Amino acid sequence: MKPSYRLSRRLLIGAVTGASILASSGIAAAEKIKVAAIYTLPVEQQWISRIHKALNTAADRGDIEYTYSENVANTDYERVMREYAEQGQKLIVGEVFGLERAARKVAKDYQNTAFLMGSSFGPVGPNFAVFDNWIHEPSYLTGMIAGAMTESNKIGMVGGYAIPEVNRLMHAFMDGARDVNPDVKFMVNFIDSWYDPPKAKESAFAMMDAGADIMYAERFGVSDAAVERNVKAIGNVIDTAADYPGTILASALWHMEATIDKAISNVSSDNFEAADYGQYSFMSYGGGSMILDESLVPSDVVKTVKAKEAEILDGLFRVNVNDARPQSDG
Repeated sequence: MKPSYRLSRRLLIGAVTGASILASSGIAAAEKIKVAAIYTLPVEQQWISRIHKALNTAADRGDIEYTYSENVANTDYERVMREYAEQGQKLIVGEVFGLERAARKVAKDYQNTAFLMGSSFGPVGPNFAVFDNWIHEPSYLTGMIAGAMTESNKIGMVGGYAIPEVNRLMHAFMDGARDVNPDVKFMVNFIDSWYDPPKAKESAFAMMDAGADIMYAERFGVSDAAVERNVKAIGNVIDTAADYPGTILASALWHMEATIDKAISNVSSDNFEAADYGQYSFMSYGGGSMILDESLVPSDVVKTVKAKEAEILDGLFRVNVNDARPQSDG
């Protein structure tokens, strides 16, 4: 039997003025869950912004008391984790790519604190859960759009780092494009940075010079290059169509609310476990979606893509997961 790792949690009944009022109403005001987030980048960065948005949504509902630290250096991450745990935060959220050992060490030292961390690896009991942006399904759908609409049969792809979380989205996009256009070729480059728009822009220009007429914008800066060269782009994680009118054909969006809400609910009900929350980024949970601009995408392409989307949601089509580093064709 699979072991169940659960945290103990002290419940606090909110005080009210007048015991008779509380008794007559029969309602006890439960303590808000104290949640802290630790980010290595600014909250405006696309991946981080989705977590921040979901936590703010929960705070606005009154479910949690939310605090966060951004631009935390890897060398300071362990210290900040410990400080939040010492402060009595019930749930600590963040991303630990590149500092897995340090983060897991902290979690082991604070086993009455729930940790939910973006990670390339698995959970560990009793209190270290993991998540990731599994939006390979909508990425496949946007690839279908790109494959159907390229005229040069050359698509450029600019990524941050060649890690599994990025690689699988790129491969899904490429598979979707090849599904509708077996002649399509890809140019792939990684800029080895999570945030360097000038470098991403420079890489995109080089691909356009080589004939790419659609760009996969995994990083900021690519869509800016697309606007300047009057080519189309595919967005990733967030919807930037309003910032680049007439340029973004479609985007694969990540919605972190399903993941965050599940974790908060589990902490609140004493059911938080060391588990992999990755499934809550799937389209069936509302964690991922595809958005397209029907003024830019032909109606027959829209119809084909929407039909494939329905198959995914109905469980009739499964997008392949490939974590290997994608390569340029030829």
